[in-house]
Amino acid sequence: MWGLALRTLRFRAGGFVATFVALCLGATVVMACGGLLETGVRNNAPPQRLAQASLLVIGDPTFTGPRDGSGDRERDFALAERVPLDARLVDRVRGLEGVRAAVGERTFETALTGAGGSRKAQGHAWESAALTPYALTRGAAPIGPDEVVLDAALARRAGVAVGDRVEIAAHGGSAAYRVTGIAQPARTVPRATMFFAAAEAERLAAPAGTIADIAIVADPGADLGALRKRVAGALNEDRARILAGDDRGAVEYPEILADKSDLISLAGVFGGLAVAVAVFVVAGTIGLSVQQRRREFALMRAIGATPRQLRRMLLGETFLVTVLAAGVAWFTGPAAGRVLFDRLVASGMVAETVRFEQGWIPAVAAAGAVLLTALVGGFIGARRTVTAKPTEALAESALQQRWFNWFRFVLALIALAGATALGLVTVLVLEGPIAGSTAGPAVICAAIGLALLAPGLTKLLTWVLSLPLGALTGESGRIAMLGSRITSVRTAAVVTPIMLAVAISTGQLYLQTTTTTHAERVYTESLRADAVLTGAGGGLDPALAERVRSIPGVASASAYAASEGFIEQPRTAPDGRHGLQLQGVDAEFGLSATAVTATSGSLSELRGNTVAIPRGLARSIHRGPGDTVRVRLGDGASVDVRVVALFESRPGYDSLLLPVSLLAPHTTNGLPAQILVRAAEGTDPDRLVASLGAWAKEHQGVRAASRDALLETHAEESKTQAWANYLIIGMLTLYTTLALINSLILATHNRRREFGLQRLNGATRGQIMHMAAVEATLTTLIGVILGTAAAAAAVIPFSLSLTDSWLPTGPITIYATVVATAATLTFAATLLPTWNALRTNPVTAAQA
Repeated sequence: MWGLALRTLRFRAGGFVATFVALCLGATVVMACGGLLETGVRNNAPPQRLAQASLLVIGDPTFTGPRDGSGDRERDFALAERVPLDARLVDRVRGLEGVRAAVGERTFETALTGAGGSRKAQGHAWESAALTPYALTRGAAPIGPDEVVLDAALARRAGVAVGDRVEIAAHGGSAAYRVTGIAQPARTVPRATMFFAAAEAERLAAPAGTIADIAIVADPGADLGALRKRVAGALNEDRARILAGDDRGAVEYPEILADKSDLISLAGVFGGLAVAVAVFVVAGTIGLSVQQRRREFALMRAIGATPRQLRRMLLGETFLVTVLAAGVAWFTGPAAGRVLFDRLVASGMVAETVRFEQGWIPAVAAAGAVLLTALVGGFIGARRTVTAKPTEALAESALQQRWFNWFRFVLALIALAGATALGLVTVLVLEGPIAGSTAGPAVICAAIGLALLAPGLTKLLTWVLSLPLGALTGESGRIAMLGSRITSVRTAAVVTPIMLAVAISTGQLYLQTTTTTHAERVYTESLRADAVLTGAGGGLDPALAERVRSIPGVASASAYAASEGFIEQPRTAPDGRHGLQLQGVDAEFGLSATAVTATSGSLSELRGNTVAIPRGLARSIHRGPGDTVRVRLGDGASVDVRVVALFESRPGYDSLLLPVSLLAPHTTNGLPAQILVRAAEGTDPDRLVASLGAWAKEHQGVRAASRDALLETHAEESKTQAWANYLIIGMLTLYTTLALINSLILATHNRRREFGLQRLNGATRGQIMHMAAVEATLTTLIGVILGTAAAAAAVIPFSLSLTDSWLPTGPITIYATVVATAATLTFAATLLPTWNALRTNPVTAAQA
């Protein structure tokens, strides 16, 4: 049978090409998502500025918290801020055997300001230059408190030379420095860098007495494993972590740790969607290919072939095509994964230093999944044909009507029940954006259930639509309606990819637009400031707020800081992968710039070690005004705070209000990030922004922005984050679109004999083309109806949960575009192959 399988490939090229395309595309998509998943798991980011360091010691950037409300299951959550190390730890490490040098790094944000604009950079002490290494090409190292060395790229962009005086903003202030040297790195370092004298770097870094990391240079030939154990023993600190190899890159780009979980989640979710879609696309294509050969199988059964022999032949053919498709996908999968990864890097979702990884594991997993899908699809698709009696097989070769079996029906009920359960959880249990975690899978569950019932639903909808369509399309249309009702199984094979394309694109797009629009609305309602001051060099001096209050037209000005943290006692589960939002405000001057109103207690008491918490959260942890809770701040520090007030918050957007004087020192920069300004009554906000802009020019590194400018910036950031989802959605939609075209071409190709017989019975080419157009219309309508129903299973519960509306937030043009695209593709992929088939002599076609 293997030899026969090889020979049949030559004479059934159309069906095998269609199967090959479906398998190859499916393996490519799954392999691409597998590459993204492997990249996220490995999270390799080769060090650049710290390439010479053998080991790096950092503060442990994770917090161990409960996975669920029970507090029994635990996992590590990433902290939002850099965890500082005690500077005295450097001396412990420096004297260890095998340590050639140990550098306590001070790292802080800076900006080169002036008439040419602001150029952000990262500041370090000059001793850190040896870790790249940087070499002076001109000038000398900085010694005094007003001296600085710039990297060559930064100096070139700013047009600065040795001896020039420059204005540098850092640690909330600004000062003039003399450029004593220009340094060139031994390798490419993407981030602009400047170096200060050791004492000045210590003054500018925060908090005092701490360092960002310890860079250890080992002696030549030293055993790094043994050295690592000695360093761990010397530190004896629970809040320290030792990094080696590519893990060192996370020190230069701390956001890599957060990107890791985001990339794993994104790849996992959409990889699962890709597998689910691939299963139905591949199974449907193989089913169409098997239908094409029913007459052939029936004749073979009639001349004595056994079901086992036919099954072995079919599985052998499928195996050969699958192996060929997997071989091609071995090359196209990594290429597609690389393209997706590059687009994610360009969008800012993934740091540019992370290295794309595509090993053999995703390739083998994708090939195995596609092979299993193909073999199972071939087995199920041919089951009725190869097991039927010869006479029954010959009768059914002309028309397949049987499709129902209890196993299929039970699977469909399970899938639809899953979609219903996910929808109920979305609308009744989950709140806020986290509801999207169940809404997304609901689309796939609904699509799977409807796909399994597609033949029956197609027959039902054909009967419902036959009267209006038949009345509008004439005699040819009525013939097409009758034929579609009889061949509902064949029609369903074409309806399924249309349904999948409409369901995935409509559901996922509207989930994203609803999330983005709602987040922008929440941000707009929560921002009451008329203007905002920001610092170019890593935060603002809190004392500036008092000076701003003296500007005419200012009603209030308050320092503001933001971070993420966790309620540690009583123990409560963090929200998803992240903790609670922490907001630091000034109780005396800043509450008017926030949309927070106390429901009990007093916000004016928000001073010292105090906190205000949302009423819903307070109810869940059984705490109220006067009680004490322990909060784990963004840098890992724990603080006991007294609850002074409760307030209402939007579901899913819970945050804790803390005094800015408590929160700001526990952020990476150690300073407030903004100063929120409210205009006095009768003062035009635009005039206020102009006044603040004129005042800011006298304070280098301070920038003034209007409320509208902040809203626009936030909207752009939201769109950038959503772009990654749009990219993956586009990939899946493209796959289902190609699968739709593939299925339609194959289905039309299978009807050449039917078209030949119709022409021999007197039908003209125009009548057959008209009939095919009516069938394409019917197929499109059924696919759109079922796809819309599957999308609604997720979109409606999510919209109710997030916005209390039955309709999603987003333009109707999204749905119109999806439907129009599905219709265009269906008509093109039906009429063009039909026209091509009609070019064949009808006698020849009838004998095919």
